[in-house]
Amino acid sequence: MSDWQKILHEGVDTLEKLANRFGHDVIDVEALKPAFDNFQMRITPAALAQIKEVGDPMWNQYVPTVQELEIVDGVIDSLDEDGDSPVPNITHRYPDRALFLVSPVCATYCRFCTRRRKVGDPEKIPLNQYDSAFAYLAEHAEIRDVILSGGDPMMLSDRRLEYIFQQLRAIPHIEIIRIGSRITSHLPERITPEFCEMVRKYHPVYMNTHFNHPSELTPDSVAALEIVKALRGWTSGLAVPHFVIDAPGGGGKVPLLPEYVEEITEDEVIFRNYEGKRFVYKQPRQVAAESGCDPLAPAAQNDVVPIQIGKKAASRSRRRRKTGS
Repeated sequence: MSDWQKILHEGVDTLEKLANRFGHDVIDVEALKPAFDNFQMRITPAALAQIKEVGDPMWNQYVPTVQELEIVDGVIDSLDEDGDSPVPNITHRYPDRALFLVSPVCATYCRFCTRRRKVGDPEKIPLNQYDSAFAYLAEHAEIRDVILSGGDPMMLSDRRLEYIFQQLRAIPHIEIIRIGSRITSHLPERITPEFCEMVRKYHPVYMNTHFNHPSELTPDSVAALEIVKALRGWTSGLAVPHFVIDAPGGGGKVPLLPEYVEEITEDEVIFRNYEGKRFVYKQPRQVAAESGCDPLAPAAQNDVVPIQIGKKAASRSRRRRKTGS
């Protein structure tokens, strides 16, 4: 067993362990069992270290609650990934790129996961159905960019990852390989010298990661973001990330830029995707609690920050719509 696998086992993966760490007066094991059974829990030591107190933003990301079983609106596959899935483990939405699910598990499970209908279940992200995925990618010469996801691809062994890289690099029209992973903040020990030595043979390989709250920004992360800031104007936009909305219903990722956004209100964000199709993203609302709060109260009162825009930017957007540009 490698060091990172040993560290993984030191995390919290049962409600009993969670209660022992934070107190049985805080964690009601019996009450939380339905939420735990609905979507498993695991919190690595690195993720646990980010939790400063019960109920803080990092706690809310990883600790199950009974409220997550109360479905107010939405659909199970909110991004309609299955609708664009021609073969198991592949989603082909954009013309020149494809999503390839290669791992069913994560180091730490985020309670907000939009793929929780599959993540954690090896039968729904099967490791024995790679062949049909490779065949599909080889047959579609328009695909030049493949994003490995899951679950977290970095939970696979170096041997299995190398097998995937070898198969993809054997397809001439695939130029870019990306790994979608939160391992850098959840299990940084997974980035071993052995992995780095292996992956360099298959470059260009990029790792996409994300942070959901400033508390996740360690000194090393902040230093990396300063590098990204310094890249603007000096390198290709490919190397500079943008804040995007994942459009509901399979519209794809849309950057929050004036040429895409039509209107932002307290209730919704109206925008068009790369195909010019119009989508509406509903602003988050908090669910009515036992305290009798207004169910339509803005979510910002419940530590959920809605998308906002300044008056200047909003007026500029309206002027563009009036001129038809």
